[in-house]
Amino acid sequence: MLRRLLTILILVVSLIVTVGPVLLVLIQSISFQWRWPDLFPNELRLDAWYAVFADPSLTHALKYSMIITASVVMLTIVISLPAARALAFDQFKGKSFIETVLMLPLLIPLLFIVMGIHLSMIRLNLADTLSGVILVHLLPTVPYAIRILRTGYERIGLKWYEQATVLGASRLKQFWTITVPLIMPSIRSAIVLTVVISLSQYALTAIIGGGVVTTLPIIYYPYFSSANQSIMAAFTMLFAFLPILFWFCIELVCKSVTTMIKQP
Repeated sequence: MLRRLLTILILVVSLIVTVGPVLLVLIQSISFQWRWPDLFPNELRLDAWYAVFADPSLTHALKYSMIITASVVMLTIVISLPAARALAFDQFKGKSFIETVLMLPLLIPLLFIVMGIHLSMIRLNLADTLSGVILVHLLPTVPYAIRILRTGYERIGLKWYEQATVLGASRLKQFWTITVPLIMPSIRSAIVLTVVISLSQYALTAIIGGGVVTTLPIIYYPYFSSANQSIMAAFTMLFAFLPILFWFCIELVCKSVTTMIKQP
């Protein structure tokens, strides 16, 4: 009985901690003049949402945010999968050095690195462009994805691949029948982390985008100067909706790939 009560208590506390803040922000976004010490808002209105969607730069920022995030996800997975496999299974000269270089974006402040990269971007005509912003977002996402996928490869081990090679399976066949199904949980984790990191980049987008490439974080921070908490809450809810949308899309794609692999 005591154990059951403890479980219920933990569930209730978990719900309060996780769902409570989201619910408060949602209510704040549709409230009108909800001030301390009022327990409930005096009136519910959608003025804050109308104000957010009336921003002419919102559509532009949403479009760029989705394009950049989708591109960064695809490039990150394409780069990280072979790199993680090589680091997990292969032994070669300079492996420790490469591992250290790959971890540098996680150890050194990104602003320090980006200030140097900015000069190269200007010389390559990539500054103030969508391509430049996509490339610079790979700096924080690729190292994390490689670490996650490397752990996935190490968990699989080499025995599956050795057996498939003995049975005559090609490298492509091994990739679709062994790598993709067994490493799918690690791919999901890497994609979700990449989405969150890319969507939340403000400084990298501002420096390389130069104000020409506008994403949601770029127009989000000026809202903090607003005294209207309802507008801030509405924009926060909109910002939080994008990772959820991407998560649903990722799950649909992963399930489609898994179903396609299982078909004879």
